[in-house]
Amino acid sequence: MQGRWWARRSTHLAVYSGRLLVNLTLGSGPLEAPLDGDPPFPAASPLPLPNPGALLAGTGFPSPFPSPFPSACPGGGQQTLKDHFLIRASAALEKLKLLCGEDKECSNPSNLLELYTQAILDMTYFEENKLVDEDFPEDSSEKVKELISFLSEPEILVKENNMHPKHCDLLGDELLECLSWRRGALLYMYCHSLTKRREWLTRKSSLLKKYLIDGISYLIQMLNFRCPIQLNEGVSFQDLDTAKLLSEGIFSDIHLLAMMYSGEMCYWGLKHCADQQPENHEVDTGVSGASYAAYKEPLDFREVGEKILKKYVSVCEGPLKEQEWNTTNAKQILNFFQHHTN
Repeated sequence: MQGRWWARRSTHLAVYSGRLLVNLTLGSGPLEAPLDGDPPFPAASPLPLPNPGALLAGTGFPSPFPSPFPSACPGGGQQTLKDHFLIRASAALEKLKLLCGEDKECSNPSNLLELYTQAILDMTYFEENKLVDEDFPEDSSEKVKELISFLSEPEILVKENNMHPKHCDLLGDELLECLSWRRGALLYMYCHSLTKRREWLTRKSSLLKKYLIDGISYLIQMLNFRCPIQLNEGVSFQDLDTAKLLSEGIFSDIHLLAMMYSGEMCYWGLKHCADQQPENHEVDTGVSGASYAAYKEPLDFREVGEKILKKYVSVCEGPLKEQEWNTTNAKQILNFFQHHTN
């Protein structure tokens, strides 16, 4: 029974994959989000996402953002990249179908869920790149919602089928962080595009606010999945700066970038949505992965943004001071928060 259910899911995903349009663009740039006007990092492309299992591998911080792409793609490089993700997604689906026919393997839902999640991550990545390359056309909202829905599927499946009392134990911290990052980063890119459309903002700033709150929630959720490592005499580190980062709950470049993205989304919210009536959107603003106490309250763009960006600046100018993480935009946003009056 379980095998047939998973087979239906994988078939549904395979049908979806047939509609994907691939248009990958590699870019590079400073590891910081822009304050206004310029395209987000990297230019014309969302941040490359590695395999979920390797997303946070290693603690030798800082390091270049891990990428699934080859370092050089001479000649038919673009096609090579397309083939890489298509082949990997297709292989995950085929393996999933095979496992569904084997009772012994189907007794381990974690294996099935990991394959299903990998296929989702690879295939949705194609369309995310296409949307960013086209600067999110006017009719992009439904496609963004569809991608968010697909990236939410693994967590929904676990909860709906009661596969495990704590779904985070079944999916694992790395996959959960990966799924939350992808949703938050997608909404960040989409909101960045929307903030450049003045006419749209005058008519639909309330919709922008919703997208911002959702995106901030996903990114903060990503930062909350793992607790900081407590430094004591029983823990030895070869590098003190790495130890400081781990004690702050920063396990990868993505964690730091998620903080900057969250802070800038708070800036957009205060700048473009401040005149709206406050709504009761509860967000866990206690970023445990960035050393904040956990609590829930209606989202306050200024308060949340200040907390996150102050931590971002502190880390960049502390343990990462030799690594050229730019804090100029973060400081400009903090200055905006300080002088903004409701």
